[in-house]
Amino acid sequence: MNLIVFGATGMVGKQLVQQALFNDKLVKAFGRNVYTTDYLQTKNLQLVQGALFDEDQVYHAIKGCDAVLSAIGGGTDETDRTRTLGIKNIIKQMQKTGVKRIIAIGGLGVLNASENSILLDHIDYPMEYKAVGLEHKRAFDLLNESGLNWTFVCPPNIINEGPTGSYITNADYPPEPNKYEINAGDLAMFMLNELTKNEYPKRRVGISN
Repeated sequence: MNLIVFGATGMVGKQLVQQALFNDKLVKAFGRNVYTTDYLQTKNLQLVQGALFDEDQVYHAIKGCDAVLSAIGGGTDETDRTRTLGIKNIIKQMQKTGVKRIIAIGGLGVLNASENSILLDHIDYPMEYKAVGLEHKRAFDLLNESGLNWTFVCPPNIINEGPTGSYITNADYPPEPNKYEINAGDLAMFMLNELTKNEYPKRRVGISN
């Protein structure tokens, strides 16, 4: 399987690249600083230095891949549009290349609180996470309207630790019980497993250790 990882130099992105290589996948690691990142050195890894908002660079990076993994991040204030503009360009280039499968990281606030509301809409949702939550919601809306085969993983607090293999998931709602944290390695492990299991096509996913 040929994969491309966007946000490959971030906490989860590095885990995605390393675990995919360990499982003999062919991996393109896309980012501005991929050549300065300490990846496992193997012939299955292709470093693609590029800008997320550049249509031509993203098009050529996605072309020939079987699936896209997006771990793109950004700032937490209302001025940062990295997540929405980035996913918008990724979707556009996937549509042009014909690549259909994408698994992307969002945020806990996009999950359902009830049948008619999401956590982000609740009055007690922490204000310091409101701006980034709205960005995740816009990114989710773009995926939902894209016609692609997407899965949107909505983690709580991400811990910079490797995989344990012990985590729980739930479709569209937070899992129960919920520790409100997930290791970066376990988040990456779920995303890679989902590529073959396809348990959550066109669904949001709650996850927790």
